[in-house]
Amino acid sequence: MTTVDELVSRKSVRLFTKEPVSAGDRQTILDCALAAPTAGAQMLYSIIEITDPALKTELANCCDNQSFIAQAPLVLLFLADCRRWLDAYDLAGCQPRAPGLGDFYIAFCDALIAAQNTVVAAEALGLGSCYIGDIVEQPERVAAALALDEYTFPATLLVYGHPTTQQLARRKPARFDQDFIVHQNQYRQLSDEEQKAAFASRGEDFDEFIPAFFRRKYNSAFATEMNRGVTKYLQPFRSS
Repeated sequence: MTTVDELVSRKSVRLFTKEPVSAGDRQTILDCALAAPTAGAQMLYSIIEITDPALKTELANCCDNQSFIAQAPLVLLFLADCRRWLDAYDLAGCQPRAPGLGDFYIAFCDALIAAQNTVVAAEALGLGSCYIGDIVEQPERVAAALALDEYTFPATLLVYGHPTTQQLARRKPARFDQDFIVHQNQYRQLSDEEQKAAFASRGEDFDEFIPAFFRRKYNSAFATEMNRGVTKYLQPFRSS
């Protein structure tokens, strides 16, 4: 299978066998993270490997009680990290300004690009993975548990492991057709007819799917908490 095949067929895996991720595979995943594109070769991210079972459970509880997080063989947290270079500037006597939203932005991009490299590497190694966006919820608990600095931001949590037979057989969710996603030269809002056609391209009935999804996701309690968490994490960057 080529890299392109793996990118197209890859799907999120939330249930893993009890087989551990080998030391060699773990190292390959980390090597691929560190080889990722990065702004100015700064590597504006840090990676926290979560091996303590109690800490795994705490993070699972903070992430909407998703127990599979605690059971995953390999758990990595990718931090957008503006602290490390700030300390380097201080050490060199540069008298740096406080990091702002622009600094946060490039650090966030660095962290997510490194994270995606590990997802591609895991797929090539026959491992499954799943992004956990809920890591931005419960910022007080997460920051305390991980001793996060004010100029770090949990960009994403990723879990990895050997997929169960059920997960291997599970159908990958459909994507929207390209016509509804790719624009030429300028952004264009979809018409009402195109909106419904877009969801039809995924085999979904617009009038049934959208209200249910709105209640379950967009207007949910966890979405409100995610917004609160991100706002709290970004406050130090807004103060500069």
